[in-house]
Amino acid sequence: MRAGAVAAGTTLMMLLMSSPALALTRDDGDDPGTGLSVIDTLGLFVLAPLVLFGVIAGLVMVLDKSKKQA
Repeated sequence: MRAGAVAAGTTLMMLLMSSPALALTRDDGDDPGTGLSVIDTLGLFVLAPLVLFGVIAGLVMVLDKSKKQA
């Protein structure tokens, strides 16, 4: 019980004492690019991993050297 209270108290204090990330503040030399469109985002984060998975799975199946059981 005491260990749980200490862990919870420590976690709470760390959260309260941490400073925000300040992600909206621009730094010197910060040069953000243009945003991605919906099609670009879907292609990059959905279609590309699916194609990569398919290629790897296909290569594993084609290059499988184990004997087939009849």
